[in-house]
Amino acid sequence: MNFDVIKSNLEKRGFAVTVFDTASEASSYLNTAIHEKTVGFGGSVTLQDMGLYESLSTHNTCFWHWRIKEGLTAGDLRDRGNAAEIYLSSVNGIAESGEIVNIDGTGNRVAAMLYGHEKVYLVVGKNKIAEDYEAALWRARNIAAPKNAKRLGVATPCAAKGDRCYNCSSDARICRALTVLWEKPGGADIEVILVGEELGY
Repeated sequence: MNFDVIKSNLEKRGFAVTVFDTASEASSYLNTAIHEKTVGFGGSVTLQDMGLYESLSTHNTCFWHWRIKEGLTAGDLRDRGNAAEIYLSSVNGIAESGEIVNIDGTGNRVAAMLYGHEKVYLVVGKNKIAEDYEAALWRARNIAAPKNAKRLGVATPCAAKGDRCYNCSSDARICRALTVLWEKPGGADIEVILVGEELGY
């Protein structure tokens, strides 16, 4: 995939952009760039599949509510992750025109992308890229969210049918907060890592 267009549009919106052909190359880059830091992780199958928690934990102090440490709760780890120097996540959809779309249930992940860290890295596989903002939003709602709901085993129509968002009112609904990064938030340092492989949902 040619990332020239999306890279240019993201840079016009203030984001730093680095492109890699493979997840392995992206992982090596992040392990070099992040050293002896506190690192927070957002819920992300992309980061899990890349083994980034395991590799970064060898030379950083990492906090991820998917990896519960003795004596801590998932809530504790979300809080520590959101207060970390560095934050890592993926996205639910990204437009070639440069808008970055995310949906969250708890809100810790989308909140952490916006404010409070030395640097945020967003790791994005080629499958997350959509033609424009409307397509990126559609992807987040109708592809990423049902797959995540099914993974979590929640009792929602999208998890049961796996085909689209039903805009349900279920207590188990995971689509509770939507953020769109139109441009890089003021004062933030956000780098988008584009990877020429399919990663996550």
